[in-house]
This record gives sequence, structure tokens and C-alpha cells, in this order.
Amino acid sequence: MNKKLHETHAIGRRKESIARAYFYPGKGAITINEKDIDVYFSRDTSKMIIKQPLELTNSLKKYDIIVNVEGGGQTGQAGAIRLAIARGLQMIDSDLRTLLKKEGMLTRDSREVERKKYGQPGARKKFQFSKR
Repeated sequence: MNKKLHETHAIGRRKESIARAYFYPGKGAITINEKDIDVYFSRDTSKMIIKQPLELTNSLKKYDIIVNVEGGGQTGQAGAIRLAIARGLQMIDSDLRTLLKKEGMLTRDSREVERKKYGQPGARKKFQFSKR
């Protein structure tokens, strides 16, 4: 991996996942945790989610993106990476902000897992009730 000074970097979060995306001028390679995107994500939907902001802004072949992601599962990580890439593209070219904002790419999905409460088997589920 060529260690030249990165152009910009951005952070994205979703559920328990945190993604840091670093942008370099390049040919469109996306590397996640030192693995190619096709190796890291087996689901096509996850790959599609990640590439959405790049396809929307026609930037698919402009940048090599190196992503460090941790925590959560596959879907959460894909959402965090998408937000990080969208934020990075906005930092590189501020004209893209209106396009990305209109499509909802810059909005952080704030939904988190609700905590389990005492006296219950889960967050909302209750133990079976019987009068007798």
C-alpha cells in the first residue's frame, strides 16, 4: 500500500459501528480493514449500500478509499462506511452537499438497540402473565 499523504478523511457511525474513510486520488479501489471490498463483504446489498454515494456523485473511479471499521455487524458497518464516504465526498467538493443531502446520505441513522429492563426477558417482551 502506497503511504502518501491522504487528501481527506471522514468518520461515519451506525448502530455500534464506527468507520473511518481515507480518500486518495486513484482508480476506484475500496479497501476495508486491509481487505478488498469483495472479500470483506459477501452480501451484494452491503456492497451496493457502500457504493451509493459514489455512484450518485459519479465519483466511482476518482478515488481510492481506505476504510477502517470496527464494531457491530455487517449491516451496521456498511451503513457507517456509507456515511463516512458521503461525508468525505462532501469535504472534497462542497457542491455535492445538496445532492447527497437530498438523497439522505448525510443523515446519521440514530437508531440504537434498546436496553433490556429488569423483570423482563428483553427490552419490551414480558414474561407470560397468568391470573392464577
